[in-house]
Amino acid sequence: MSGTSQERQEHGAAPAKAARADGRARVTDHRVRARERRSRASDRRTRVTVLVALGANLLIAVAKAVGGVISGSPALLSEAAHSVADSFNEVFLLAALRRSRRPADARHPFGYGKERFFWSLLAAVGIFVMGGCFSFFQGFEALRQGTRETSGGYVVGLIVLGVALLAEGGSLLRALYQVRARGGRAALRDPALRTVVAEDGTAVLGVSLAIAGMALHMATGQVAWEASASLAIGVLLVYVAYRLGREARDQLIGQAADPELSGRIRALLRAQPEIDSVESLFTMKLGLDSILVAARIDLVPGLDSERVEEVADRIKRSLAATFPAADQIFLDVTDGADGGARQSPAATGERGGA
Repeated sequence: MSGTSQERQEHGAAPAKAARADGRARVTDHRVRARERRSRASDRRTRVTVLVALGANLLIAVAKAVGGVISGSPALLSEAAHSVADSFNEVFLLAALRRSRRPADARHPFGYGKERFFWSLLAAVGIFVMGGCFSFFQGFEALRQGTRETSGGYVVGLIVLGVALLAEGGSLLRALYQVRARGGRAALRDPALRTVVAEDGTAVLGVSLAIAGMALHMATGQVAWEASASLAIGVLLVYVAYRLGREARDQLIGQAADPELSGRIRALLRAQPEIDSVESLFTMKLGLDSILVAARIDLVPGLDSERVEEVADRIKRSLAATFPAADQIFLDVTDGADGGARQSPAATGERGGA
């Protein structure tokens, strides 16, 4: 009779357990879909910002190139190269926005979030090669050849640069507006938006340098002023390219989550009554809003295998609910005394417990 009663209890518990698991899966799926909707909406706004910058840079590049050829101004030609580089970079950023949202597959089980960092790295290389190096070339050529400009060339160049300053300023204001709308500095975690802000800010400063150099050249007749402006633009572009490239590199090689976020994750784990100690915690950014969390934990003594499974599942659900970006969670149950593993099928896997 006791065996029959036990069998009835097990048969009754199995559907209830399956129902609870199904309910948890539905809640998790709902949270994931809500996060994806917010991410897509944010991407649409960023795409508009990038398209505004692309349109402005294409028009400005043509105007600067024509004005530079007519006037023979090295600073204006340097700014033309700068705008061409920015235009290519905006194309890279559009590719990043599209490709980084592809769903995970068998070849890339953690998704394609790092595509953003790859294309941002290419944008940094573009700024360095097409913008910075060409600006240095124009500056040295002007010093070597002693380029002179006509009065008409000065007028054409200053008009083009004035229009460029207004266009670049408008694009920068659009980018800064989006940064403010998305919460300030936190929005600059998005490499696409960060690159647009850096490009537009650099463009405004570069145009200002070009105007100053051309005006001083016109006033003094010394080409060294304009050549110096071209060299200064080159230094500025190389510095911006270095900063953007370094940030993209850090993300591509597997950067940990912010220390503050890692501390909160560790604190939540330590607060669980079944966890005796957190032996180690590893985090890695998989994309703009995707984080991998792997923790090695020592559970309190006396838990059987089924209880370990339930505890691991509950802890992962708690982490996922508290930190929505943590969409890959792995728990490794170990014995803290000797470092050996006390593995459970539920101790590893994604945040839903799979």
